[in-house]
Amino acid sequence: MQVREMINTHPGVKGSTVDKLLQCIEECYSCAQTCTACADACLAEEMVAQMRQCIRLNLDCADLCAATGAMASRPTGTNIEVRCAAIQACAQACHACGQQCERHAGEHKHCEICAEACTRSAEACHAALAEVH
Repeated sequence: MQVREMINTHPGVKGSTVDKLLQCIEECYSCAQTCTACADACLAEEMVAQMRQCIRLNLDCADLCAATGAMASRPTGTNIEVRCAAIQACAQACHACGQQCERHAGEHKHCEICAEACTRSAEACHAALAEVH
């Protein structure tokens, strides 16, 4: 992704970026895509009724990851409290989704991949919080 390159061009940033926040943005967007694809793959499974909670958590996580990535990409007029709350909520959603997908990882490769993406995103969110708080 071009997160670092793009944010470094911002007149208010002037090349001074917070590395952990940039990693968080990248992982959030990656997780959003992975969760969206996993939800769709779950819908295609024969046992779709048993995948409802997984699908729900995939979609919630994807939405929170996309929103958090967008909010963290806007350095103008930063509202630290709101940004931190969004990052924390994203980490919680990633944790919940990752745990749910892990339950299905042995049967469904898409859930295994999603659980890994959720773990990376949650870890990146926690690291960013420590740096931007």
